[in-house]
Amino acid sequence: MGMFDGVLGGLVGGGMAAAVSHLIDEQGGVSAIVTKLEQGGLAETVKSWVGTGTNNPVSADQLHQALGPDLMQQLSAKTGISSDVLAQKLSELLPQVVDKLTPGGVVPKA
Repeated sequence: MGMFDGVLGGLVGGGMAAAVSHLIDEQGGVSAIVTKLEQGGLAETVKSWVGTGTNNPVSADQLHQALGPDLMQQLSAKTGISSDVLAQKLSELLPQVVDKLTPGGVVPKA
């Protein structure tokens, strides 16, 4: 996923790059994580990330709830970052990552 690696390299490093990569890859790609977040109650927020306008913020609590405690715990175990810190960092990064991975407001199919 060359574009994905380039986006992550430009936004994050180290453990957070691994966490974001695990999250997106293990959920089935960008379209799957977008769907999961939409179903988790963040439809309007995620729509702003995919769209070409301003990205709406998301709180760590909202993200933790949308992704679920099991997934957050799995990511925490894989990265060695506590789930609270991970949720906070993801709340800062996911809007940018999803925005960059959906150029022109289009979610890739795979």
